[in-house]
Amino acid sequence: MDAIKQIVAKAGIVDLTYLDSPQGEMYLKIVVASLAVGAALALYLGTASASAPKKILATPELTLSTTEPHAMLPTITDWHRMKLVDKTALSHNTNLYVFEIPRPTGHIKGVHPDPVLGLPIGQHISVSAEIDGKNIVRSYTPTTLDGEDPGRFHLLVKAYEKGNISRYLSLLTVGQEVKVKGPKGKFKYTSDLADHFLMIAGGTGITPMYQIIKASLADESDDTQLRLIYANVNEDDILLRKELDDLQARSNGRFQVYYVLNNAPSNWTGGQGFITRASIEQHMPVGGVDARGKVLMCGPPPMMNAMKGHLEGIGYPKPNTISRLEDQVFLF
Repeated sequence: MDAIKQIVAKAGIVDLTYLDSPQGEMYLKIVVASLAVGAALALYLGTASASAPKKILATPELTLSTTEPHAMLPTITDWHRMKLVDKTALSHNTNLYVFEIPRPTGHIKGVHPDPVLGLPIGQHISVSAEIDGKNIVRSYTPTTLDGEDPGRFHLLVKAYEKGNISRYLSLLTVGQEVKVKGPKGKFKYTSDLADHFLMIAGGTGITPMYQIIKASLADESDDTQLRLIYANVNEDDILLRKELDDLQARSNGRFQVYYVLNNAPSNWTGGQGFITRASIEQHMPVGGVDARGKVLMCGPPPMMNAMKGHLEGIGYPKPNTISRLEDQVFLF
């Protein structure tokens, strides 16, 4: 204690006379206790640092199958760069974009199958781009199923004058890249999800419907009834028309499509004007508002709001603000 007293006195913190008093002795005891705690803490931290260095997670190595394609999206990497390899104009403001799915490390062409997105049916991807210094993200549903175009996927996008990502995509040239992440969405199609689907789509809202229809009809064990009401402004605006007509012709009656146009030509045999409650009742699946039937909708917000009112009038429940898989009326 005398040594500590001399150190404290020399440091000029208090004088020696004070340290010889009862209060001074109490002060020295506090100093000694503080030094002991500090030393113990330093020893503990030094030992902990030496025995448990910071753990660095190594990137796991992929074991690629020679029979099953590697699913690119559901991996630890958030964003993937996808290269544009083809671009086809389908109308004055709509393009079909074909992107190449990057091959993982260790992939040998001809030995390993071409990679796929690994996107569940009915879900979508996020596309990101930096525009005017801001990171903008939008969601799109590929029109291709996994493996349909080996090593690639297709996006059908309508460019809007004030649309950030859609306009960005319209200016892309072959060889440029976009960032893609997924899967995203609450809907996941399976053959036992419902006995029948009523689908109502407007414009590019056809893409999730098209993906589901293709997947369902490609499964020979799937007997789900599919009815699509598809609205557009002009006849030239009808996207994937040939593909939809071909699917209907080969479906053995399981899939039926009804087109509606705002500006119908004189020889038009489909619906004219807007989709009405009467047209929904006329073209909805047999059984009507049935617990084993679902309604899927995707399109411009004003159209979707009108459809909600028609469906409620028929007897369907009001859709939730954020749709869930178990909902009878699902809005993409």
